Amino acid sequence: MTNQHSVTLLILVLIPLVGSVAVLSMRESQARLAKLVSLLVSLVTLVYALVLLFSFDTSSGAARFQWQGSWTWIKAFGVHIAFGVDGIALVLVAMAVLLVPAVILASWNSLDSKAGAEEIAAPGARQRSVKNYFGLILLLEFFMVGVFTATDVFLFYVFFEAMLVPMYFIIGSFGGPRRQYAAMKFFLYSLIGGLLMLASVIGLYVTTGSRSFAITDLIGHVPDGATQKWLFLGFFIAFAIKAPLVPFHTWLPDAGAEAPAGGAALLVGVLDKVGTFGFLRYCLPLFPGASKFFAPVILVLSVIGILYAAFLAIGQRDMKRLVAYTSVAHFGFIGLGIFAFTTQGGTGAVLYMVNHGFSTGALFIVVGLLIARGKSRNVDDYGGAAKVTPILAGLFLLAGLSALALPGMSTFVSEFLVLVGTFTRYKGFAIIATTGIILAAIYVLYLYQRTFQGAVSEKVTKFRDLNAREILSVAPLIAIIVFLGVYPKPVLDVINPAVRATLHDVQKTDPAPVYKIANGGQK
Repeated sequence: MTNQHSVTLLILVLIPLVGSVAVLSMRESQARLAKLVSLLVSLVTLVYALVLLFSFDTSSGAARFQWQGSWTWIKAFGVHIAFGVDGIALVLVAMAVLLVPAVILASWNSLDSKAGAEEIAAPGARQRSVKNYFGLILLLEFFMVGVFTATDVFLFYVFFEAMLVPMYFIIGSFGGPRRQYAAMKFFLYSLIGGLLMLASVIGLYVTTGSRSFAITDLIGHVPDGATQKWLFLGFFIAFAIKAPLVPFHTWLPDAGAEAPAGGAALLVGVLDKVGTFGFLRYCLPLFPGASKFFAPVILVLSVIGILYAAFLAIGQRDMKRLVAYTSVAHFGFIGLGIFAFTTQGGTGAVLYMVNHGFSTGALFIVVGLLIARGKSRNVDDYGGAAKVTPILAGLFLLAGLSALALPGMSTFVSEFLVLVGTFTRYKGFAIIATTGIILAAIYVLYLYQRTFQGAVSEKVTKFRDLNAREILSVAPLIAIIVFLGVYPKPVLDVINPAVRATLHDVQKTDPAPVYKIANGGQK
């Protein structure tokens, strides 16, 4: 598994790329074939990734990065096409490739006006290309898998920037009435962050003197002091924009609201995880001193994000903007777990990334299915839909309950681990963050009540319930959420070794427990 020329991960990365090229090369008249090929390619990628997941070695003596493969790309600068996965990267890859076929199924007829498009097209809009949409989804999957598996910092940067392109076109060409504004805002914010990261990548290469961009060669070689802090900030701001953390979040509500539901599910469910993944993969191991120095500020921003975004979500009338704001709050919890520097917090943060991907992906899909029937994103335009579409209402409720971290759902496990891990080191932050759970219940139940309960509106009486394809796009995600809520051990066993290795890189250990002894003292 540690063969430096292993093609195992290279094959995984290339499968969606080959599929994307094939789909984009088709004629417009081959729309159905484009859908079938996209679904087939996404399922092949999923099966291949699951085989890797179940064969990952979690034993104590196993290599940190497995299935490593490295090939020289730019010899003069020590740049390699290098891939490898630890437990953190592997579970995120699995989450990403699970979401893609769900999105393809949910989007099957989303561009067909006769079948009921998700959004009313803007005035003067032309017929949108079906094969381009599904080809871009596969191209995006290629970049998503690549960004999580790259072990060369320069290669990671290339994937980090390149993944903006398909998402820009998915939003700008297939989104809602304000799609061009949202796409441009998303692109500019991400591009600014990418330029800051590029400056830090160059600085990393110059200051370490290692003449290599391999992550394993750079860990422990970045000089301490001001240099490390400035390099850290370049990476951190880029990742904070991508996540996004408050105050770098303002692009997400627009992008999430205007993107098609499938694109929004991948944007918030997967692409945003690249930011929090970057904190763990690059910020902490490469810049341990700077990570500890800036941790208090980041924890404050995380707690502010939890509360601020939750209050904004409560006040939303646009369903997709509401879901986008809930994600900003959830990313606050993830940031809290990462920068608490505890095993429980870190493990909870990684599990939170996975669970949030499934939860928010499912929520965006069911919101999109509801909008496809009502042709409106406004919560007030609905009411009593549960009486007409009970299956849609049930799946919507389960997805919503997972968003508020109900016990029995996988999100509860990750949120509990984050709060417990944070409490052992930063009690005040954990206590304040806990109020976000109450606010989550308010905005989720408010959304469900206004759309599915009460008197049946005239518009809703004409709705049809979900068909077999639409159920199949959401039901597996809900099943995973429930399974991991009851039995998260298989995923935790994969995550734990990587989290411990990351904390070792940052030279942090869990706080020693404090307990009462017989004479009333503490030990």
